[in-house]
Amino acid sequence: MGGLGPAQVFPGLAVSVLVAATAQFLSEHYGAPAMLMALLLGLALNFLADEGSKTAPGIGFTARTVLRLGVALLGARISAGMLVGLGGAAIGLVIAGVVLTILFALLVTRLIGRDWRFALLTGGAVAICGASAAMAIAAVLPRHEKSERDLVFTVLSVTVLSTVAMVLYPMLAQVFGFDARDSGVFLGGTIHDVAQVVGAGFSIGPEAGETATLVKLIRVSMLAPVVLCFSLVIRARGLADPASGKRPPLLPGFVLGFLALAAVNSAGLLPPWLSELAGLLSRWALLVAIAAVGIKTSLRRMIEVGPGAIALLVAETAFLGIFVVAGLHALG
Repeated sequence: MGGLGPAQVFPGLAVSVLVAATAQFLSEHYGAPAMLMALLLGLALNFLADEGSKTAPGIGFTARTVLRLGVALLGARISAGMLVGLGGAAIGLVIAGVVLTILFALLVTRLIGRDWRFALLTGGAVAICGASAAMAIAAVLPRHEKSERDLVFTVLSVTVLSTVAMVLYPMLAQVFGFDARDSGVFLGGTIHDVAQVVGAGFSIGPEAGETATLVKLIRVSMLAPVVLCFSLVIRARGLADPASGKRPPLLPGFVLGFLALAAVNSAGLLPPWLSELAGLLSRWALLVAIAAVGIKTSLRRMIEVGPGAIALLVAETAFLGIFVVAGLHALG
């Protein structure tokens, strides 16, 4: 536990689990996204992360280690067999959307005076899988004094945008004249978080829902290669973590875990029930971790992010949506 004993970790971990359970309850009974609820509740409990607090060590452990466990377990939902049914053109469209959205973020970030780390964080979150991608990418970026603030801002923003898209995008699919399959590709290729993709897809119908979920999981599978590329570039440029003086690892252990589980699942060695269980554990681990990240972050510092950062995330979301719609019309 990184030098911490169970007695030091337990209070902060218990608080984070309680916040996550409360967020899940609110989500199930009032329809609000669980990730968003966990973040907002966590922000309200920022005093629990104050230096010297009994809960601070466990909150730090949860925000770091439980997060990585959740990302690793996501790999159990990925398999090579998913790619076969979708077709090469649609897969190419999804992958191109991921790459171009990140490049777009790097370009536009310069215009608002933010650094490349913020571009990779927001661009990767929008392009791949929302909050999960943001937390995984943040783990390999060199840290700075505003790292936690930027991460919470990104997770909060992509979760809100995903919720808006879950309501708006099914209506847009009808406006664009998409059939069930193309609607699924559109929803799965553009909405940030998995839960909102599932909700939007099945609001249209079973075929759209299944296609949307499949496309979304293909985007999730891009997480490992994107993190690897980011790590390679950071190491090649000699960009160290200011706090430790060390460069990020080439491929963090949790990404290796993600790849290992994806390989095992692709080989057919994971029974469906075990894959589903890993997916459920992953969702809960990420929910608990984002509660801890919220507790660690000051709301006052969140406000300092500024309107330019909000405009950047909206622009990235719009870019990805326009690209996928244009691609579907070109392929159609």
